[in-house]
Amino acid sequence: MTTPTSGSIANPGNFLRTSRNFPLDPQALSVELSRTYVDIANEVNNRISGIFGQSSKTITGESWFLGGSASRQQTLRQVYTFTSTASIPHGIDTTQISNFTRLFGTYTDGTNTYGLLAGSTTAIAGQISFYISPTSIVFVVGAGAPSVTSGIVVLEWLSNV
Repeated sequence: MTTPTSGSIANPGNFLRTSRNFPLDPQALSVELSRTYVDIANEVNNRISGIFGQSSKTITGESWFLGGSASRQQTLRQVYTFTSTASIPHGIDTTQISNFTRLFGTYTDGTNTYGLLAGSTTAIAGQISFYISPTSIVFVVGAGAPSVTSGIVVLEWLSNV
């Protein structure tokens, strides 16, 4: 993969070179190997994590720069499993975060799989939605919604970690 050159791309540096010429001189080789390691470490650290952990919060690797600030905010991710529409304590101190960035999930009735809607406190016929209270993930079940056998909810939020 080559490095993108378009000025409209926000992350043109997030790609590693696919080839490199290493010098034969031991001193120059040492310098080039050190540069290579730093390049790899920087690009790996700039990637978004594909880890979706249930037992602990995960740093996603996303960088958010909001309100014209040069200060980086990261997002944290937590996965919750459920087998009913009873509220789930999320364990997040919502007074210490500025915003949730993504709320999503799916569930099954044992036959079909459905998407969960991050919504309001108003029930929607045939749907199951959810919202975040200061202490819990709260499900709102509309009339005629499929029953729940199992499912997952994923929450991501801004953090100063």
